[in-house]
Amino acid sequence: MSSVPVVPPSPTSAGLAHLTEHTTRYVEAGLQGAPNTARAYAGDWRRFTEWCTEHGQVALPASVDTLAGFVTHLAEAGKKVSTIQRSCAAISKAHALRDLASPTDDKKFKVLMEGISRLKGIRQKQAPAFSLASFKRTIKHIDATTPAGLRNKVILLLGFTGAFRRSELSALDLDDLTFSEDGLTINLKRSKTNQLGEAEEKAIFYSPDPALCPIRSLQAWLRLLERTSGPILVSFRKGGRLTDRRLTDVHLNKIVQRHLGAKFTAHSLRASFVTVAKLNGADDSEVMNQTKHKTSEMIRRYTRLDNVRQHNAAQKLGL
Repeated sequence: MSSVPVVPPSPTSAGLAHLTEHTTRYVEAGLQGAPNTARAYAGDWRRFTEWCTEHGQVALPASVDTLAGFVTHLAEAGKKVSTIQRSCAAISKAHALRDLASPTDDKKFKVLMEGISRLKGIRQKQAPAFSLASFKRTIKHIDATTPAGLRNKVILLLGFTGAFRRSELSALDLDDLTFSEDGLTINLKRSKTNQLGEAEEKAIFYSPDPALCPIRSLQAWLRLLERTSGPILVSFRKGGRLTDRRLTDVHLNKIVQRHLGAKFTAHSLRASFVTVAKLNGADDSEVMNQTKHKTSEMIRRYTRLDNVRQHNAAQKLGL
């Protein structure tokens, strides 16, 4: 009996196989999302798989009952609704990466999540905003005659006036800066809402008070760096010697808390920009031009106007 001849793959089919490899890589990159989100999802996925192993369940593909058991465990353990929702997003992402149906899409599971939200509440703890007066006092109390003090002053002033996210501040490089007589333009290579690297810029303006000026402070810091490329915000060695090691968002958060207080975070710089700008009469489009938010709804979420007397139409009744 004659054997069936083996036909070697044609150049065209070999090329398609190569294309498929690259296509898979691009699809995975598209599904992964922002680096910080990917790290958080990795931790959530690890906790889910450990729970599945401990309880004799299959993590991938996970059944609706398995996921229901896991989120019930998280709810009973006192986890916040936002934490549970992020865990579900991580599990859904893991299934999507492998082209598997996710149990998070099941109607009964969505009813369970709605019940958890109702019983536990969905109000998230937000980074508080500070007043402009207190921020000015903080800046003027920083000893900018020392390298560390000057760097920290730059972090606070840039973070606030540029409404930066921590990850954006950390990622700033010298070649992102363009100085002019009108101020400073900062190019954002990527951000949480701009994963494709489309052109985005932030504008920083001179302050009439040199002690509060983000541009003059940054220029003084750049003179200390004595280089024309690489990261802007870096760490120090023992003895105060500069390194070229980029500060992480964790370090940025600690520096903000060191100067503003433990209840504040680096995200407070961004939230405070929105709040102060709104109190000073900026409309949503002006705020969004700096924060790069996509909707007015996000601006409302970011505005910290906890005092009932702030930004209240009752002041405009004319009585």
